[in-house]
Amino acid sequence: MWRDESVTWQVAHRPLGGIWELLGQVDAVHGLYYLLMHAVFAVWDGGGAGPGGGPGAGGLWALRLPSVAATALAAAGVAAVAHRLAGERAALWSGAAYAVLPPVQTYAQEGRSYALVAAAVVWATYLMLRGRWVAYAVVLLAGCWLHEFAVLALLAHGVGAWRSRGWRWSAAAVVALLLPLAAVSARQAEQQLGWLGRPSWRDWAAYGVVAAAALLLARSPAVPRELVRVALPLALIPPGLLMAVSLVHPWYVDRYVLYALAGLSLLAGARLAVARGWWPWLLVGALLVPFGWWSVWLRTPESRKDDVLAVAAAVRERARPGDAVLFMPARRREWLLSSPELYGSLRDLALDRTPAASHSLQGAELPTAQIWTRLVDAPRVVALTDPADQPLDPYPREAVKRQTLASHFDLCSTDEVRGARIAVYARPGHCPPPGVR
Repeated sequence: MWRDESVTWQVAHRPLGGIWELLGQVDAVHGLYYLLMHAVFAVWDGGGAGPGGGPGAGGLWALRLPSVAATALAAAGVAAVAHRLAGERAALWSGAAYAVLPPVQTYAQEGRSYALVAAAVVWATYLMLRGRWVAYAVVLLAGCWLHEFAVLALLAHGVGAWRSRGWRWSAAAVVALLLPLAAVSARQAEQQLGWLGRPSWRDWAAYGVVAAAALLLARSPAVPRELVRVALPLALIPPGLLMAVSLVHPWYVDRYVLYALAGLSLLAGARLAVARGWWPWLLVGALLVPFGWWSVWLRTPESRKDDVLAVAAAVRERARPGDAVLFMPARRREWLLSSPELYGSLRDLALDRTPAASHSLQGAELPTAQIWTRLVDAPRVVALTDPADQPLDPYPREAVKRQTLASHFDLCSTDEVRGARIAVYARPGHCPPPGVR
């Protein structure tokens, strides 16, 4: 379970009033998803807790089951769109193409909202083709309230549907009913997205590959023009527009527009449905080899940025009850919050108010001077930090943590654990002998 999933687990387990208070401060963009997961956990929480009081195997199933179901629903939706525009064979291949894409598989097994958003956008696309405008507006609005960047799909739909009065009324309704969320999330944008930088060359390269493949498939005379008018804008416009905006306001992450891959899948499926000769199947076979390897790798802990349960287990091995713990930066408190029994056995030196009390995700920390006072009085500190190659936060609280540890403590041990670094410090001359914890 990586740190974003840990946030889902914790927030969804707060009482409804606590969730509402949190959303007024941060993460309003995920509010509907947290409420949905709160309902899921109320029905089934996965059974008993794991080590440290965090989720066990059943809890992880409960956390991820909505995403698994949503991915299956999205694949069925892609097939339904293809069936309407290009026939039964195209439906089969399009749905299969969507399901095997590695990014789709990534978010099918993750306890976040992106698979649900993709399912909503895909089925809204199908309802648009059927002219079911009220249902279209309801389903797309649900997707936008799960994550507001789903509204970019509205622009993709508009390329082919803007002449329809029903679409124009539906689009206006979606935008109007999304405005309250947009107004709240705009105030939270800096703390929500402030960690992002502008799209990297890898982001542009990935978009270029997808765009080139989509355009190449769209040019095939075997692909129905009606399908191209639906699929090509969906594949190109949402990610392309968000990347362009991110040159000024860095908001782009590929998972925010995961649903765009449905457009590429529609084009690929329609082309495969009429494939003749050996070369298309040779290409498919060649792609299945890396896709298969990637699919296997995605099911390993190494595929995630970190693993909060592995970090907690490592801290449990190294820490003594009553040890002081320090998170550097403060947002890495997330690594222990999903293991409340372990976290409760340690003394969080910098914490002022808990996440629940401060209506925040990781809690509120003390002023710099008080952090220094508590830290210099601690005999032994377990520090949880980012790996050595990550940039250091320049904020005064983080600087005083680093400086005080360096000037008042000896570094006894340091270990890299699944995207985290665990360092144990003690007062000068009090580190245990090598091999002793």
